[in-house]
Amino acid sequence: MPSMAQNGRVTTDFKQSNQAHNSNAFARREEIRQQRESLPIASVKERLIEEVKKHDVLIIVGETGSGKTTQIPQFLFSAGFCREGKSVGITQPRRVAAVTVAKRVAEECGVELGQKVGYSIRFDDRTSGVTRIKYMTDGLLLREALLDPYLSRYSVVIVDEAHERTVHTDVLLGLLKNSQDRKFPPLKLIIMSASLDARVFSEYFGGARAVHIQGRQHPVDILYTLYPEKDYVDAALVTIFQIHLEERHGDILVFLTGQEEIEAVERLVQERLRQLPESNRKLVTVPIFSSLPSEQQMRVFMPAPDGHHVDSHIQVVLATNIAETSVTIPGIKFVIDPGFVKARSYDPAKGMESLIIIPTSKAQALQRSGRAGREGPGKCFRLYPESEFEKLEDSTKPEIKRCNLANVILQLKALGVDDIFGFDFIEKPSRAAIVKSLEHLFLLGALTDDCKLSDPVGHQMARLPLDPIYSKALILASQFNCLEEMLITVAMLSVDSVFYAPREKLDESRTAAKCFASPDGDHITLINVYRAAEDLLEKRKWVPHTERNEKIFKAKSEKIFKRWCKENFINGRSVRHARDIHSQIRGHVEQMGLRITSCGDDMLQFRRCLAASFFINAALKQPEGNYRAFGTGQVVQIHPSSVLFQSKVECVVFNEMVQTTNKYIRNVTRIEYMWLTELAPHYYTMQS
Repeated sequence: MPSMAQNGRVTTDFKQSNQAHNSNAFARREEIRQQRESLPIASVKERLIEEVKKHDVLIIVGETGSGKTTQIPQFLFSAGFCREGKSVGITQPRRVAAVTVAKRVAEECGVELGQKVGYSIRFDDRTSGVTRIKYMTDGLLLREALLDPYLSRYSVVIVDEAHERTVHTDVLLGLLKNSQDRKFPPLKLIIMSASLDARVFSEYFGGARAVHIQGRQHPVDILYTLYPEKDYVDAALVTIFQIHLEERHGDILVFLTGQEEIEAVERLVQERLRQLPESNRKLVTVPIFSSLPSEQQMRVFMPAPDGHHVDSHIQVVLATNIAETSVTIPGIKFVIDPGFVKARSYDPAKGMESLIIIPTSKAQALQRSGRAGREGPGKCFRLYPESEFEKLEDSTKPEIKRCNLANVILQLKALGVDDIFGFDFIEKPSRAAIVKSLEHLFLLGALTDDCKLSDPVGHQMARLPLDPIYSKALILASQFNCLEEMLITVAMLSVDSVFYAPREKLDESRTAAKCFASPDGDHITLINVYRAAEDLLEKRKWVPHTERNEKIFKAKSEKIFKRWCKENFINGRSVRHARDIHSQIRGHVEQMGLRITSCGDDMLQFRRCLAASFFINAALKQPEGNYRAFGTGQVVQIHPSSVLFQSKVECVVFNEMVQTTNKYIRNVTRIEYMWLTELAPHYYTMQS
C-alpha cells in the first residue's frame, strides 16, 4: 500500500505540473495574441494584402513599433503567398536583428525555430525544407542570387530597414529591379523602413506605390537639451542617474559610439553608484557591441524576472548602433541619444579604412527614439538642442559610397554583370572606387585583361562567401601544402574578436594571450588558439561505450572548455563560430577539388603563402620605427593588439589598414622582403 500511495502522489504531482505548464503556455499565447492585435499594423492587414496583390513593388513606411517587421510576413503567409513551396524572404542589415526577430515570429506562430519560421546569416543557418518565413541578412540573399538570379524559391522579398542603405541592400535592389523586368510572373518586392525617403525608392522603381502606416504602438516623448553638450559621454552619465533617481521605473538604453566608450561609461556608473545610499544602488549595466561574445550580446534580450522594474534592479543597456533597428530589448522605457555614431569610411586612393565619429542622421535619430516605445510609453533624451536635430542629414550616407567595392564587383561579375560602370545603382559609387576595386581584383588574378571573370581562379573566388583576398589565399594554400592552416586562419579572421580584454583585467588578459603568441605574428597565433581549443573539445582520453558515457564526456568537455576560455580571456563563442566556419569553408574547397594538406609545425611555407596572398598588403620598416605600406605609400604603425607590436621585424604582411587615433595595420605576420619579388613579380616589378 505505501508504494501505491507513493505512486499516486507522483502521478498527481506530474498532472499538476503539466496543468501549470499548460496554463502558463496558454497565458503566454493569449498575451502574444493581444499584443499582435494592439499593433497599429493590425488594423490595415487586409489593405496591405490587397496592395501587395496589385503591385509588384510596394514601399511601406511605418513608424518604429507599428509591427511591420514581425507582422507583414505572417499576413502574407496567411494570405496564401507561400503556396507551392514558395517562401517570404525578409532581409535585415544586421545579424542580431535577423536572429532575434526570427525567434520572436516563431514564438508568435507557435512553432519551433527552423521549421515554418527560420533565419539564415553567414555561417549560421536555422532553416529547413519547410521554412516559409525566412529572415536573413541582405548579404546572404545576395549570395543566393549568385546561384538563382531570379530568386525563384521566393514569392515575396521584403527589404527591411532600407534607410540604412548598406552596400548589399543597394546591389540587391539593382539586381531585383533587373530581374523583375525579365521574370514572369515578377517577384513581389516590398521595401520597408520607419524613416525612409520613399520618393527616392519610388522614382528608382518607376513610380512604385508607397503606403504610409500611421501610428506606433506606444507614444514616445522627445526631450532636448537647451544647449549643445561639450562632453556627451559625461552628459549621458548625468542623464542615466537623473532617470534612475527621478523616474524610478523602467530600463534605460544608451547609444554610444564603440566599445571604448561603453566600457568607460560602465566603469563610471559603478564608481558613482558607490557614492549613493544603499537603497539607490539598484542599477546594473549590460553592454552590447559587435565584438562582444554572442552569448553576452544576447543577455540584453533575456526577459526580466517578475518585479524586475519595481522592486529589483534597473537595467542600463549600453549599446552601439547594433541596437538601433528591428530589435526589441525587453523593459526599455528610456533612451539616451547623444547623437553620434562611429562610421567606417574607405578611401580608395589610400587603400585605407577610417573609423570616424560623426553625427547621426535624422533617420537614425528616429530609429533610436523608437526603441523607447516598444512595450509601453517611453521617453527619449536627445543630448543636443532641437535646432541641432534640424541640421542633421535626412539619411545616412549610402555605404556603397564609403566602402571597398572589390567583393561587390566580384559578385556582380559572377552574376554576369560585366558593365559595372553601367549597372543601375540607386546612387552610383565614385568612378575612382570602381577602378581601384577592378585593379585589386585584376592583381589577385580574379579578372582577365578585358575585365572578365577569369577561369578557374575568378570563378572559384566568387564561389567562396569571403573577402576576395581570403578566397585567393585559400586557392594558393593548396599549392603551398598548407590549406589546413589557411582554412583555420580565414575562419578565425571571419569572426568577432577572439581575445576578450576587459579594461579592469587588461594586464591579466595580456599575460594570458602570451601563452598562444607566435614570434612570427598574429596569423600563427590565431592558429595556436584554434588548435588549443580543438584539443579541448575533440580529444578523447577514453572511448565511450554507451550513449550515457558519451553525454557525460561531452558535458565534462564543455565545462573544461568554458573554464579554459575564462582563464585565458578567449571569446568561446567566436572560437566555436570559427570551427563552424572552418567546416563550411572546408566543404566548399573540397567541392572545388582543392587538396587539403597541412604544413605541420614548420610554418615557413604558410608564411610564404601569406606573402603570395597578401602581397598587396605588405609593409617595410622605416628607420624611425614606423612602417611604410608598399601598395599605398602610407606610413603606418602595427596595432597595439598585435603580438608584433613594438617588434623589430623588417617586413610584414597585414589584413587591414585602419585609421582611428593613428594609422594602424592589424593582423600582422613577418615575412622576408625578397619573397615579395619572387612570389608576386607582376606587382613588385610594376611597383619598382
